[in-house]
Amino acid sequence: MQHAVGSPLPQPHQPGHGPAAGWSPAAQHQGPHHQGAHQGSAPVPPPVAPGYIGPPAPGPIPPVPPVPPPAAPYAVSQHLQTPVPAPDTTGHVPLPPGGPVAMPAPSPAAAAVPDPSATTLAVLLIGPAGAGKTSVAKYWADHRRVPTAHISLDDVREWVRAGFADPQSGWNDNSEAQYRLARRTCGFAARNFLANGISCILDDAVFPDRPVVGLGGWKRHVGPGLLPVVLLPGLDIVLERNAERRGNRRLTDEEVARIHGRMAGWYGSGLPIIDNSQLDVPATARVLDDVLARSIASPPQW
Repeated sequence: MQHAVGSPLPQPHQPGHGPAAGWSPAAQHQGPHHQGAHQGSAPVPPPVAPGYIGPPAPGPIPPVPPVPPPAAPYAVSQHLQTPVPAPDTTGHVPLPPGGPVAMPAPSPAAAAVPDPSATTLAVLLIGPAGAGKTSVAKYWADHRRVPTAHISLDDVREWVRAGFADPQSGWNDNSEAQYRLARRTCGFAARNFLANGISCILDDAVFPDRPVVGLGGWKRHVGPGLLPVVLLPGLDIVLERNAERRGNRRLTDEEVARIHGRMAGWYGSGLPIIDNSQLDVPATARVLDDVLARSIASPPQW
């Protein structure tokens, strides 16, 4: 006989066989007085009504998806959260006090003979007007194997256009203030270059009889790792080179002689001195490298 829907009736259970297809396993544990239960044989399931389809076979329990955290209110997520700016690596970064002269430590193999052309450092080139400081500094910076900047005090001082205090018109409070401001500006630039792995060389006519304004000021502005080197040719060479200058950088012979005489006070100061009277610019730059190599190995006390 066929069911009204057309599905065949389930087969009757026979002794020794398992439960009918689709029958829940719980039906096998009926009580001892259940109708159809007898001792020594498998329990007989109750008659199945026509058209009954048993429950599906139990399968693995699907994992429960994680509950997402509650979203923050719009006012907090959109208005109160301020984006964090990226760190500024080109800002003013103070150098550590008493740090090494060369910022990257040299390898043990090269520690005995340091190579200044491949080391990040700061150099202060001192000398009178006409000593060739600017020419040597530019050449030295151009021919190094590591990034190097040349910072000229005169160039920075001449950034002032209106109200420029020309020392040739007489030294006064305005020219003194502008020189001090230019030195601080150069020192600030040097510290930023060094903080970003770029060496620098500065040039200035620092007088030995004014240590607080001269070397002391540069040490405060740049840092204790600054390496000072004096460039001091003979007076006749200085006068000859000064005569080739143009504009407000050309001084009178009397002024050049006076400055050169004051520079002689660097002898006996302990600072390295280069007499480039008979040296051209490339040769002077090579001697400067030799002097700096010794200064890196044994920093001068100043």
